[in-house]
Amino acid sequence: MSEAARPDDSEVWDALRTVLDPEVGENIVDLGLVYRVETRPGAVEVDITMTTPACPAAGAIAAEAEAAIRSAFSGAPEVRVEVVYDPPWTPERMAEEVKQRFGW
Repeated sequence: MSEAARPDDSEVWDALRTVLDPEVGENIVDLGLVYRVETRPGAVEVDITMTTPACPAAGAIAAEAEAAIRSAFSGAPEVRVEVVYDPPWTPERMAEEVKQRFGW
């Protein structure tokens, strides 16, 4: 990917907003599951987490996140989405609107 075609971080965040957690129907950004987005020429790297290490949807969510990025930025030859658990997720990471929908 050329420097001119390099997506900025906000574009990657927007692509990740299209990925829903299948158990709660909210996007992974507003749930606070995206920990890091980094773009550089030729690559996009993302760290995500789950609400619990035992989450059965971790692999599917990571795959959907990668697919969303690849779909939005077809020129990105390297896309890496890694599931991490440090630091552990807490509800404080969620967007205020989502907390309100959950009654928190």
